Amino acid sequence: MKKIILALATVFGLATCFAQQKVVADKICGIVGDKIVLKSEVYSAAVADPARQGLPPQDQCAIFDQMLISKALVLQAEKDSLPVSDEDVDAELDQRVRFFVGQYGGKDQLEQIAGKSIYQLKEDMRPAIREQRLASAMRNKIVQEVKITPAEVKEFFDRIPKDKLQFLESQIQIREIVVFPKASRDIEKLAMDELNEYKRQIEAGTKKIDMLAKLYSDDPAAKENGGRYDMNRADKQWDPAFMSNAFRLKEGQVSPVFKSKFGYHIIQLETKNGDDIVVKHILRIPQITDPEIKEATLKLDTIRKALIDGYIGFGEAVARFSDDDQAKFTAGMKLGKDGSSYLTIDQLDKDNVLLLKGLKPGDYSQPTVFTDATGKKGVHIIQLVTRSEPHVENLRDDYNLIAQRALDEKKSGVMEKWFISKIPTYFVMIDSEFKKCGNLAKWESAISTASN
Repeated sequence: MKKIILALATVFGLATCFAQQKVVADKICGIVGDKIVLKSEVYSAAVADPARQGLPPQDQCAIFDQMLISKALVLQAEKDSLPVSDEDVDAELDQRVRFFVGQYGGKDQLEQIAGKSIYQLKEDMRPAIREQRLASAMRNKIVQEVKITPAEVKEFFDRIPKDKLQFLESQIQIREIVVFPKASRDIEKLAMDELNEYKRQIEAGTKKIDMLAKLYSDDPAAKENGGRYDMNRADKQWDPAFMSNAFRLKEGQVSPVFKSKFGYHIIQLETKNGDDIVVKHILRIPQITDPEIKEATLKLDTIRKALIDGYIGFGEAVARFSDDDQAKFTAGMKLGKDGSSYLTIDQLDKDNVLLLKGLKPGDYSQPTVFTDATGKKGVHIIQLVTRSEPHVENLRDDYNLIAQRALDEKKSGVMEKWFISKIPTYFVMIDSEFKKCGNLAKWESAISTASN
């Protein structure tokens, strides 16, 4: 029952907060228990939101069905007293607002478009976010015990028509060890002296930090944003040193020069509103010279030999020697955005594609110099773990992929059975405007049962 799955992914986005900007005459178009669905919500999700993203309008009947399903899940979650903490809701609200701030070009622009303060927007979104989390928690409870056996995977695969089998591109798994050479003390001092001079000019009022950031910052984004970032105290994505220095400043104050994992910085605090701040910064990355590159290359060459000779395992080598913090959680395995270790060539950095040339599964590349997305220069080696040829999916090569689809189908079936059993126990009302929707037959059945 894919619609139930989709219902849990329904995004209560900014448009719901802007229900305020009424583009349709609002009214209650659906009720499940004590949960209501407004016509403006259906319209916004089906028409207004896709239009903002340049997409065609969605089927309002399908959207309405998804919303009714979500309300039923929320209703049951409340009956079962499933926990959703205020902290979880607040964290989700902060994440949504930061996304919208980025989309609309800043806090002021967002507030101007919405006609509300950030605080008001969060409060408007709070009920929807809580409902979304409750619905997700209820679904997880319903399907948490669902498992799949090898026999069920085979039965699922055998039911796929031969002409419907997926054609899979070549996929690879790779592991990586990264070493970032340390700049000489003289080069580091030069970067610090430059930043201290920028700080003096900013404080003297002779230069503005955004102009200096565009000219001199090693942060690639500074050319466009003048070094500006919107931050929230609860956001864990920031470097701890950067976060600490930013939040101890007063408005207009410029920080001392400090070091983060990216390089050396100065920060100026522009505005502060509770746990939300706007800062501008300048980053200077001390330049790495040939002697430092040579030292890192020799280090990785020694590690590579130890790996080939079997003196050390790859995971241990990553834990002891890699300067990539994230790699320590994956034993150096490179992951895609979906969390899978199976990658296609177009998911790889150009540098890694070049290193793979000529490698066979199990081979290690030579130590190679590269520059990461932040402009930081490093040296790395990669190991090609597996490589598949383009092929039509089959159980031998693609068992995990097929098993996941089989599990999703089984969970969907469990959800459908649960839902069919629960609908008759709810009070349901559907406005006459949506009576024409053929996909709402199950809801009409609940209405008929309740009236008899």
